[in-house]
Amino acid sequence: MILNRKSVELLAPAGNWDALVAAVESGADAVYLGGKHFNMRMHRNNETNFDDEMLKKAIEYTHAHGVHLYVTLNNLISVDEIEPLKKYLAYLNEIRPDAILVQDFAVLELTKEMGIDIPLHTSVMMNTHNEHAIKKLKEYGITRIVVGREMTLSELSLFKERTGLEIEYFMHGDMCIAESGQCIHSGVVFGQSGNRGRCLKPCRWAYKLIDEATGEILDQDDQHDYKLALKDMCMYRNIPELIQSGVFSFKIEGRMRPAEFIRRIVKTYRKAIDAYIADPFGYQINEHDWQELYKNRARDFTTTFALGQPDASDIGFDGSREPRFFSDAVEEAGFQDDILRAEPAISKPFSGKRQLSVQVADLQAAKAACENGADIIYLAGEVFKPKTPWSINDVREAIALGQKYNTRVVINTPRTTMRRECGELEQYISEINKLKPAGIMVSNLGSLKLAQDNSTLPIQADFSFNLFNHMAATFMQKNGITTGTASLELSFGQLRGLVENSPLPIEVIVHGSCESMICDHNFAAMLLPYKHLINPEFVNRHYALRDRIGGVHPLRMDQYGRNHILFTNDLCYYPYLDKFNGIYAFRIEAKDYEPKLVASLTKAYRNALDKLDAHEPFFDENIFQQIQSDSPRKLGIGVYRFRQSQDSL
Repeated sequence: MILNRKSVELLAPAGNWDALVAAVESGADAVYLGGKHFNMRMHRNNETNFDDEMLKKAIEYTHAHGVHLYVTLNNLISVDEIEPLKKYLAYLNEIRPDAILVQDFAVLELTKEMGIDIPLHTSVMMNTHNEHAIKKLKEYGITRIVVGREMTLSELSLFKERTGLEIEYFMHGDMCIAESGQCIHSGVVFGQSGNRGRCLKPCRWAYKLIDEATGEILDQDDQHDYKLALKDMCMYRNIPELIQSGVFSFKIEGRMRPAEFIRRIVKTYRKAIDAYIADPFGYQINEHDWQELYKNRARDFTTTFALGQPDASDIGFDGSREPRFFSDAVEEAGFQDDILRAEPAISKPFSGKRQLSVQVADLQAAKAACENGADIIYLAGEVFKPKTPWSINDVREAIALGQKYNTRVVINTPRTTMRRECGELEQYISEINKLKPAGIMVSNLGSLKLAQDNSTLPIQADFSFNLFNHMAATFMQKNGITTGTASLELSFGQLRGLVENSPLPIEVIVHGSCESMICDHNFAAMLLPYKHLINPEFVNRHYALRDRIGGVHPLRMDQYGRNHILFTNDLCYYPYLDKFNGIYAFRIEAKDYEPKLVASLTKAYRNALDKLDAHEPFFDENIFQQIQSDSPRKLGIGVYRFRQSQDSL
C-alpha cells in the first residue's frame, strides 16, 4: 500500500462553533457533530450541539475549507419521536452533510422510504463486529462502519479485506467498558439511556469485589475501587500499526471538550500522521509531542483492545484522574409503582391464548419449564459458568422434551458474535436446522444473516437489537424476522406505543435476571491470583461488585470469557400482567435460575395468564409473596418506575 494524504482521514469532534473552527484550523480532514436532537451527547444541550441554522453554517464552513462534515443521528428513537425525526432527516437532506451516523434501524428504514441519498455510517452503538452484518447493511446505503471497540487491529485488517467498506476506529478519548449499545445500566436505573445520549456512567462508580455467596470482600485495598473505570484510548504511539491495519478514519472522541483541547489533540495527531505518510520507513515518534500530549491528558492512557486483550493496567482503579463523576450509586427500583399503575393498559387484542416463554440454560431447567406450562422455551445462547453451553445432543433432548409437553423449543444465539463465534455459529445452525426446532433467536444482524443462510427456520430477534419503535420493527420484519423483543430501556408508555404500532409481534420480558452490561474483561482475574493454565476452576466461582450503598451486582462469565454484570434487582411484573395486552409472549429470563425456581415461576405465571384468558382475577397475594421469598435477589420494576426514557428532543 503506497500512502498519500488521502490514505487516511483524521476525524475530529465538535460540540460548538469554537471547537469546529479549532478542528478545521488544526488540520482535521473531517468533523463530526450533532444537532440539538437525536445524538449521543444530549447532556448540557444548551452548551453543546448545533441548532438547525448553525448546522447549515457548519456545513458551509467545512466545505469551504475542504473538510467533510458528518452529523451524528446515532441514538435510539421512541415512537413519539418518529415524526420529528422525519422532519429532521428532510432538513439534513436539504443542507447536505457528507454523511449521517446512525444506530436505530428506524433511520435506515426512513432514509430508504424518504429517498434520502446522503451516505450513512453505522455508529459504534450499532455494535457492528462481524462481516455478515455488513452484507445486510450495504443494502441500506451504509458506506462506512464504525467498528466495535473490542476489535483488535489484526481483526480489523481481516474485516476490511472481507467487507470492502471504509473502517472508522476510535483512536483517542473516553472509552466505555461495556460493549457498545449493550449497556442499559443508566437507562434502567435513572431513566437516562446511554443509547439515547444521556449516560450517567455507572461504570465510573466505586465497587468492591466480593464473593457473591458469602459477601466476603476479596479486595481490601481501598485504592482499587474503580473497577470499571477504563482509561482513555490513546493510539499516538501506534499510528503505524493503525494505518497499516487498513483503518481509514481515525476518530477522536470528545464532543464535550473545549476548543483548545480539540486544537491541541488534532494538531498533534495531524503532525504525526503526516510524518508517517511522508516517510513510513524512517518514521520515529516525536517524543516532545508525546510528552505534551501526556502532560495534558485527562485520564491516563491505554490502547484498550487494539493490540490485544486489556488487563488491570488498562483500568484507572484509584479514580484519581476521573475528570467528572456523573452520578453516585443509587438503589434500584423496587415496587415504586405509582407511575406504572397509572399507565393505561396496552390497547391491542390477543388472538388466542396468552403465550409464556422461558429462557433456560440446561436440560433440568428446560424440563421444569415444560412441565409447568411454558409455551416456548429458549435455549440460552450464552451460558454462565459453571454451566456448560448447549451441545447438539442437549438440543436434541430439549426438542424431545418440547414435543412431549407440547412446548415450542427455540434456539438462542450469543449476543456477541466475533470471528470465532461466527465460525462456530455457522456450523451450529446448520446442525440445528436438521433437528427442526420451532425457530432460532438471533442477537445482531450478523447472526441473522448466518441463520438465514444456514437454516429454513423462523427467526426471532432478541432484546440486544434495542428495539425501540415501530419503524425499526418494520425494518426487522422486512428483513425476515418474525418476532421482536422489546428493549429493556422502554418505559411502559413507550412500550405501549411500540406494541400498538408495530407490524411485528412483540415479546416482553416480564420476569428475571437481566444484564446491565456485557464486557470483554475478566474483572475478577484483574484483582485475584488467576492463571488459566493453573487454576481454571477459578472462573466457576460467582463473584459480584458491591457499590457504595450496598447494592450487589452479580458477575457472570459466559463460555467465551465475557463478563455479564447483572442488575442488583431482578424484574417482576407479576402484579401488572393485565396491562400487557396484545403482546406475542410474556418472557421469563431464567438462565441464571436453578430448576426448582424455574418450575415455581413458570407455574405462577402460567396460572396468572390462564386466569386472564378466562377473564378472572389473576393476582394472588400469597403467590406474589412466595415469588419474592424464593428470588435470589430483590425484585422490582426496572425502568417502569419512570414515565419515559428521557427523550432525544
